[in-house]
Amino acid sequence: MTELEVSSDTSVFEVPAVLDEHGRLADHCVRKALTMMDAHGLVVLTGLLSDAEADAGLELMRETIDNPDRSKCSFASETDNRYKRRDFCSLPSTPPVKSFAATLCQRLEGVLSEYCGRSRPLLEVATFTSYIGSSHQYIHRDPSGVISLFAAVEDVSEQQGGTVFVPGTHLYGGVGNTHDGQAEELMALFRLSCNYRIFLHNFRKLWRMRKGAQPPLAPGEFTDRVFSRSWDQHQPNVLRFMLGKNAQFSIAMLGPRTLWKLHRHRAELRRLFHLVQTAPRKGSVILYRSDLLHAGPDNRSPAPRRFFGMSIARDVIEHKYWHDGYSPHPTLTAQPLCFGDLLDFPGLPASSAAPSRRVAGLAD
Repeated sequence: MTELEVSSDTSVFEVPAVLDEHGRLADHCVRKALTMMDAHGLVVLTGLLSDAEADAGLELMRETIDNPDRSKCSFASETDNRYKRRDFCSLPSTPPVKSFAATLCQRLEGVLSEYCGRSRPLLEVATFTSYIGSSHQYIHRDPSGVISLFAAVEDVSEQQGGTVFVPGTHLYGGVGNTHDGQAEELMALFRLSCNYRIFLHNFRKLWRMRKGAQPPLAPGEFTDRVFSRSWDQHQPNVLRFMLGKNAQFSIAMLGPRTLWKLHRHRAELRRLFHLVQTAPRKGSVILYRSDLLHAGPDNRSPAPRRFFGMSIARDVIEHKYWHDGYSPHPTLTAQPLCFGDLLDFPGLPASSAAPSRRVAGLAD
């Protein structure tokens, strides 16, 4: 989106994945990934999955999306789901889904085990699909104490709306002492300045669609997304904005004191924080801390954007907050799984991995 300054260069956050003789991420890759996670809150592991493995994941996602009785996610973008602008839905805990999730966990064990104990629950396995005409999510944090990942099961272009991150905005012990003790306040101001622009972007886009621009709005969609009293944190809903009912962005956040701070710190905010949009290639996996500021942009391409997503707790999370950000499938709720279960579950057949990336006896 042109209203925000967004970089598409993710090279500084990328680690080319190399597997050891056991099919795990090699030690030197693990160390690099952990360094990235500590410094920036995310890492992009390129080529972690082979083409065959990514295809297997895509097929699982398509089976779920094609099921009219699928379990739709309830934590965000409900209006987009209703009008088929997005399809966020949880995947059932079938053996093939568990095998795919197990492959990712086993391959990333060296990184994930630094944050997640074996007993930590699997919060969600889901597919996140975005179609043309979707809304741009507000910059937000997910409930803290979680490690999440997105796996690209096909190439993602910038126009398709790969996830936007604000590197270095994750919360950790002592973060409040950085930037002369103003880090958290400055992060909140940066988030507010971004969400103001996202609000305008979404509203202008809907207005163009209402005036006949492609893709056309469905009957009742403009009202639902702009004036509805329905709960949805990621729409340009004027009514909920004016009533201060949106926790992501509302008029209640724009008092005179805050507006003055936004003006006073505008140069500092541009210097300290920047937006980076990911456009991962097929087989890449984005690993990130849930408390890192991020957003799912709108898809501006006729081609759907699909991600496989998974989240594992790294801390104790109360059920109330769990469901604020994650939507486990009923089968996962009925039979919970933990990180250790996935480490022990049979993964995808070894023959589907790329032999060129399996390197035995790697030196540092």
